[in-house]
Amino acid sequence: SEVVTGALFKILVGELQPDAGKVDWGITTSRAYLPNDNSSFFQDASLDLINWLRQYSKDQTETFLRGFLGRMLFSGEEALKKCNVLSGGEKVRCMLSKMMLSGANVLVMENPTNHLDLETITAVNEGLIDFKGTLLFTSHDHEFVQTIADRVISIEDRGTKDEECTYDQFLGLD
Repeated sequence: SEVVTGALFKILVGELQPDAGKVDWGITTSRAYLPNDNSSFFQDASLDLINWLRQYSKDQTETFLRGFLGRMLFSGEEALKKCNVLSGGEKVRCMLSKMMLSGANVLVMENPTNHLDLETITAVNEGLIDFKGTLLFTSHDHEFVQTIADRVISIEDRGTKDEECTYDQFLGLD
């Protein structure tokens, strides 16, 4: 269930407290989170994309921010678009930019390909394949999971399965 995985991920990143126990991360870990519902990040109608991204960037120069937005397929005047009128896919691309700027070595992502077009999904796939850190994610996109996952953790009624394999191997298709 998306509600359950959303709650689990919120506990893992410290946005919710667990009912029992605690989450301990290593001292060298830093986390970035892409929630299913990212609307709270885009409430300020006065912010254009450059100034929205500036909130999360050490480098405050417009040239750097425009370059970064350009890599996420926001070019020219699109960088001046107000953040409260973005489509779902544009919001996800902005959140991915925010995550990249964080320099986190653990990415926690709920359905990262939702709302994205094929060109963006391909770019996200390529970026995550090259990512050297840890990636925890949920997705309904079979091809994305097959391409990215090299370990599958399945939480089921009967317990937890943790297997180092591709998604197709996990499903018995390989």
